[in-house]
Amino acid sequence: MFGWVAGFFTYETTKSVVVKSWSVGIINRVAQLLIIIYFVGWVFIHEKAYQVRDTGIESAVMTKVKGFGFLNDSLMDVADYVMPTQGASVFCIITTMVVTDNQTQRTCPESDKKFNCSTDHDCEKFLSSNLASGKITGKCITEANRCEILGWCPAEDESQRLIPMNEVENFTIFIKNSIRFPLFNVTRGNMGAKSNLSCVYDPVKNSDCPIFRVVDVLKWAGEDINNISRNGGEIGINIAWMCNLDQHVDNCKPKYTFTRLDSAFKDSPITSGYNFRFAKYYKSEDGKDFRTLFKAFAIRFDILVSGNAGKFHLIPTVINVVAACTSVGLATVLCDIILLNFLKGAKQYKAKKFEEVSDTVRSPSLDLHQGSQLTIKREEKSSVDSGAYSIGH
Repeated sequence: MFGWVAGFFTYETTKSVVVKSWSVGIINRVAQLLIIIYFVGWVFIHEKAYQVRDTGIESAVMTKVKGFGFLNDSLMDVADYVMPTQGASVFCIITTMVVTDNQTQRTCPESDKKFNCSTDHDCEKFLSSNLASGKITGKCITEANRCEILGWCPAEDESQRLIPMNEVENFTIFIKNSIRFPLFNVTRGNMGAKSNLSCVYDPVKNSDCPIFRVVDVLKWAGEDINNISRNGGEIGINIAWMCNLDQHVDNCKPKYTFTRLDSAFKDSPITSGYNFRFAKYYKSEDGKDFRTLFKAFAIRFDILVSGNAGKFHLIPTVINVVAACTSVGLATVLCDIILLNFLKGAKQYKAKKFEEVSDTVRSPSLDLHQGSQLTIKREEKSSVDSGAYSIGH
């Protein structure tokens, strides 16, 4: 116990040992240089670690689509092909539709070939199925060789030949985006001072314009207009606000990128593209309800906004400067590992680097007469600058 207590209350101090070795010296300087380059190049210049950052962006998005096209021999305007109509950050442009007119609630044969039948027994196995246009009754309509359903009839027929609305490529999307960084109380918008409603976005020539052609958006997302018009799909328009507020606030501008969000499923035989159904309801003169059912294939656009703003602050600057200065000392740790374990003079280096000094000091007069260890230490200290030992290679 006494030995443990005595060992616990000991003090270690640094001792300088000069090692005259070209290899170790080069390793030391190269390691220090790499650490300095890392902190200066990556931490301070690239990552701007001297800044305090705000990623809690507040954002509002409003959209408008413009254009006319023909679908199923009918002229379509924005009210016909854009869903929903509120101009939100998520909207769809319908490119083709399966239309089933004058549906009323009654019984009729299912149109899907999966429900072929010759007897009622063939239909009873579908009683719990949710794949039909209505509720399967379990009866077989022999005249049509189809199972009977109870629902909105006639049933939707998806075997129709679909002709996409080709004019969709020339439609334009107006995106109005305003953001705020609450930490710095900075508010910005995606429309430049010289922007007007007759411009078209170009990443090089007109990057401040908030109006995008559909065909350009699809091209930048790497998609073919003909394929996505037939089957539908999901396109993401990413607006990134990466702002350095140490510069003038006018330099805080958005950067647009475009991507196919459902790319993992676009070649799937089970679920590919994007479609949805909606209906328009009517009432006849005799008070009977009927409807027109639409199965719409559409391009869905998602406006995704992200932001990251930074500004100089003393606290992160001091913390990272201290971390840089401390990390330079890692080069010494690396060189010590090499010297203590891999060089031929490792034992000599250990003897010079580590020394135990007792708290009992012997008499100087006695040491001088007997050639004691204290005398040797005085001679060594007088022959070397600043009390540092030098070890030759």
